[in-house]
Amino acid sequence: MNATVLLPLAASLLLSGGATLAAQRCTFLQPIGGDGTTPIVSKQVGRGKLLGKTNWNTDFIVNQPYSSFKFFFTANSSDAGAMYPVSGFMKFSDGSNLQVINEAMNPPIGTGRMFGPFPAIPGKQASQMNFKVGASDDPNALGFSYRISVQGCR
Repeated sequence: MNATVLLPLAASLLLSGGATLAAQRCTFLQPIGGDGTTPIVSKQVGRGKLLGKTNWNTDFIVNQPYSSFKFFFTANSSDAGAMYPVSGFMKFSDGSNLQVINEAMNPPIGTGRMFGPFPAIPGKQASQMNFKVGASDDPNALGFSYRISVQGCR
């Protein structure tokens, strides 16, 4: 192919890709129990409790219909040998849920990761997105700090 054919083709691909990106709008979901100032939650993995609940679960409120959801994770600290179980759930207004993330991670400090996008489930109304980062059996996993957030996209 010559440059006369390639330039319009390249411009067409760039424009169509840009239109797709511009068409989807994503909004950060607010964490339940947050102070409303930031949709990003910072946490530290602690020991499991004999009584009460751990701080491993974080729910984000879904206040309108979205076509997909993205989960974001960034390690603030890490231990070279420790693995951290990470899971994510879509919770629905009928009380059911769907696990969309189930991984063991060993993230380098400052490393971010996006999970998804996960499409909305037809016929189900999402009410919350749940992010859970726990401690592995490795005692070095305790004290691990991280940041998480979730976006709803249309």
